Amino acid sequence: MPSLAGLRGRGGRSGQLSVPRLRVDAPERAGLDPEQMALLARGVRGLTAGERPWAAGTVVVAGRGPVIAVREAAGWAVRYAGYDPETDRGVELPPAERVPMTVDTPFDLASLTKLFTSVAAVQQIERGTLGMDARVGAYLPEFRGAAEHGVTVRHLLTHTSGLPAELPLYDCADNAERLALLRDRGPVAAPGERHLYSDVNMLLLQRLLERLTGRTLDVLFHTGITRPLGMDSTGFGPCPGAAATEDQRRPWAKADRGMLRGVVHDENAWALGGVAGHAGLFSTGSDLAVFCRALLAGGAYGPARILGSDFVELLLAAPGLGFAVDQPWFMGELAGHGAAGHTGFTGTSLVLDPATGTFLILLANTVHPRRRPPDSTPRRDAATRLARAVRPT
Repeated sequence: MPSLAGLRGRGGRSGQLSVPRLRVDAPERAGLDPEQMALLARGVRGLTAGERPWAAGTVVVAGRGPVIAVREAAGWAVRYAGYDPETDRGVELPPAERVPMTVDTPFDLASLTKLFTSVAAVQQIERGTLGMDARVGAYLPEFRGAAEHGVTVRHLLTHTSGLPAELPLYDCADNAERLALLRDRGPVAAPGERHLYSDVNMLLLQRLLERLTGRTLDVLFHTGITRPLGMDSTGFGPCPGAAATEDQRRPWAKADRGMLRGVVHDENAWALGGVAGHAGLFSTGSDLAVFCRALLAGGAYGPARILGSDFVELLLAAPGLGFAVDQPWFMGELAGHGAAGHTGFTGTSLVLDPATGTFLILLANTVHPRRRPPDSTPRRDAATRLARAVRPT
């Protein structure tokens, strides 16, 4: 990983050449094998077939460099009115009342939100206003659980803080009780000892960024990432036209909210008002392709630059800051040479591969009509198809 001393002050936002914007074109124009890309698209379409499909609906966007070689939708954004636990089946809507999936359908991104929180943090590191190895307690002294154990910004970004995976904020009586729980809960493992994936890391990072900048997280995302990149379909909810998620009820869920569409699925993000560092963002496949393209192009898209290229390298280099790196279980054969990405509980995933310049966004409402044990085999298979499509340049 590059040192911060060698990075600070480099890769600024002025005097840069414009990066070509994305365009839809034939796979061959991107150095991708058309047969493999056709198999990728066919495989994703098949995920919505049958009585118990992998997902009610899917959107896939894949390409290389400035070329989107596959951009397709299949199935339904809304297929079910609810879930019947007695038959263990979704209650089908009449065909006339279902909502078809389109390539422009927004999705609840779930944990893909963490990638944007990480970019927002690295932007502050680039500016010199945030220290990577500074202690959280230096910014949030009242957060005793993290402060007393020496948790650092790096620990939060790399999921090595030792903080628990989640906290039952959804069961708290009010925001004061939620804040107290976040403030007081300490690590369950020694910071730096091991990787322990945790939503709490990003919730603390959210509060740190908000304290540091005086801006809420939604404003930081808009001004620092989505507006410069022209990602007009990306933001926190409500998002009325989004793909439906879950008939959220106990005992399979943690709250009783009924069928959800256009409001955040994650119970903790919901309890926090819908804007959270770990979940809550909505976006489309096309917007996420822009996000991938900007990172693959060293932090720039068109005339805009959201990060210097060295700081993109810092973000994506193993072990990754917020991003998972080289994880075959969802990256397939793209893993192994520095591919980075993430998955989301609602069925979303994103992979970008700096070694080949390729990107893959697979969005699906796999929790519609209710959550079930996760299965990333389709993500892995789609990524492998993309890896096998790459031709030498």
